[in-house]
Amino acid sequence: MTDVPMQQVSDASRSPGYDPAPTNSRALIVDSIRSAGTVSRVELTQITGLTAPSVTTVVRRLIDDGLVDEAGRGSSTGGKPRTMLRIRAAARYVVGVHLSADSLTYVLVDYAGGVVARWRRDGPGEQSDPEQVVARIATETSELIERSGIDSSLVLGLGFVCPGPLIRNRGVTSAPPSMAHWVDFPIHQRLEERLQLPALLENDATAAAAGTRLTTSHDVSVMAALFMSEGIGSGLRLNGHVYQGAHGNAGEVGHVCVQIGGPECWCGSTGCLEAIAGPATVVAKARAAGLDLGSQRRTGVAAFAAIARLALTGDSRAEAIIRDSASWLALGAQTITNMYDVQLLVLTGPAFAVAGTIYLPIIQERIQSSAFGRAVNTEVVLDERGHDAAAIGAALMMLRSGTVSA
Repeated sequence: MTDVPMQQVSDASRSPGYDPAPTNSRALIVDSIRSAGTVSRVELTQITGLTAPSVTTVVRRLIDDGLVDEAGRGSSTGGKPRTMLRIRAAARYVVGVHLSADSLTYVLVDYAGGVVARWRRDGPGEQSDPEQVVARIATETSELIERSGIDSSLVLGLGFVCPGPLIRNRGVTSAPPSMAHWVDFPIHQRLEERLQLPALLENDATAAAAGTRLTTSHDVSVMAALFMSEGIGSGLRLNGHVYQGAHGNAGEVGHVCVQIGGPECWCGSTGCLEAIAGPATVVAKARAAGLDLGSQRRTGVAAFAAIARLALTGDSRAEAIIRDSASWLALGAQTITNMYDVQLLVLTGPAFAVAGTIYLPIIQERIQSSAFGRAVNTEVVLDERGHDAAAIGAALMMLRSGTVSA
């Protein structure tokens, strides 16, 4: 098993928006301060809609509890300069975990939403027993916290994401062949039992929309994340809040039919985008073409990454296979941008992290070639932290969920 050393990360990795929204005044005020960075009490009354006495009372308690600090005076607007507030980042922490057959990605996020440590491990493979995997996650989560030098009593909970479809905070309802044995396994319950912490279970593509950093030239109120790992999904973020759908599975663009009578998909349908253009199909085509991907046991994103490396170093067969995938995937990207009137589309996830430079121009060209794309000037970019976006989003969604108490 190959370890990726934990990496200390600067404040530049903070993410400005995530969901679900807080449900009480204390959580609402904490989240408003976190989103603003620094904010005054007067501004909090305007942002939250709470009364000034309520804001004053809650803020006083947050300061007493060591969760919020006063951060000096703001600029004067004609009267007495207002005292600014900020989250005390080191007050509490949450862990985010992204599970796929290929990898387990862990992040530790502070109370202000900043990533303070990352750790990526080899995945459990396709046949691992879920009970053993959950036990391993509990062990490695404890190790992450210990190696980070964080007091474990300050950790509020864990956000956990895996491929969907799933029922939020219950388990997986259907899955690709690599994770078929996870169907109906009570993931949420087992995680809480093992960790003795609150846990939040979400779809990986939905979480990626929460964890994707905005790298854009303009202010964005509507953005979408096109996520590719072992499969294809998407997430939608509206004014900083992630739209999740009834069960947490909004954005299953990988199972939109793009070819009538096309190949059968693991979901039971035919002609799905994922069946035609997903990493598993790319790998199957590459092997059929006789490309050397190293070990025959290499599957999923690891095998896809081997094809991407071949393509990027001049192998014309590998490049043709990936470019064909990108042409189909561009249809899915165009569907997302047209349906939701998106200002920004971010390509994220482990597969884009290794092959995004091939996919990006093809998807950009497809969107900008349409009248709709030209009219709204939809921007398409690569996420600079695509490997970790789902895990980061899991942590941020847990931080903001109201499930944890502080």
